[in-house]
Amino acid sequence: MADDAYGATVAKRRLACRVSAMRLRAGMSLNEASDKLGWSRGRLDRYERDEWRLPDASHVRDLARIYQASDSERVELEDLGRLARERVWWRSYEDVFGKGNEFAGFENDAARISVYMPLVLPGLLQTRPYIEALLAVGPWPPPWRERALAARLRRQQILDRADGTAPRLIAVITEASLLYRWGTPADRRAQIGHLAAVSARPDVELRMLRFADGPHPGMSSLINIFDFPGDADPPVVYLENDTDITEVTRPAEVAAYKNTFARIREAALPPAATLAHLRNLSTTQE
Repeated sequence: MADDAYGATVAKRRLACRVSAMRLRAGMSLNEASDKLGWSRGRLDRYERDEWRLPDASHVRDLARIYQASDSERVELEDLGRLARERVWWRSYEDVFGKGNEFAGFENDAARISVYMPLVLPGLLQTRPYIEALLAVGPWPPPWRERALAARLRRQQILDRADGTAPRLIAVITEASLLYRWGTPADRRAQIGHLAAVSARPDVELRMLRFADGPHPGMSSLINIFDFPGDADPPVVYLENDTDITEVTRPAEVAAYKNTFARIREAALPPAATLAHLRNLSTTQE
């Protein structure tokens, strides 16, 4: 049974960085290394850009050989390759996430997740009826909606991990995301109650942007920032819209989105005031 395989996506990314650095150290161009390997042109470039699906063990050994890796380097590469090949649940949901999209994997492996969406609640915080209401307004056929629902509920399980790998979640939500009419009043109250309950967890920081506080930074941004445990794994930003999820890895662009998120977070109510406002909203749902 495929599971979380914590670290598999980061291991694949780290492996791509390692083999790229070793090629440069060896003074080889992509074409020279490809010729030594007997590979078609373009394959190694895809590997170094982390566009391999699963790193083949023999390929990893061949790369270590031509770059004259030390014993410790070879062991590290093989260990990274082994972890990267672990079976993970999200690879069976390419129809939902998109082929080659690593969003769910980076979310799974993140030490800290910073998320802001201006008009809907973040997927990690949605109740089942809320998810169903959102999916119902899209153009997707019922079988796809069922798959998307299952994938989103599966993603949420990372917050329940008790082995020390649960991420720190910093979520900024808006009052707008809670005032749309959907489902029944009971469904809407249950969603607000769920937010209140999740916000009480020690590893969750929930903040709200209210209408009463006026315009704020990030009015049209949809930001997911994934930070990882070690400095060797730089953060990744994902931007979402109705039809696509875009990965951002350029350091300057990542820094810009981090700065935007920091301004959004600062503009929002602090956690205690957010909880109080949620409790007030729950009494006014009709």
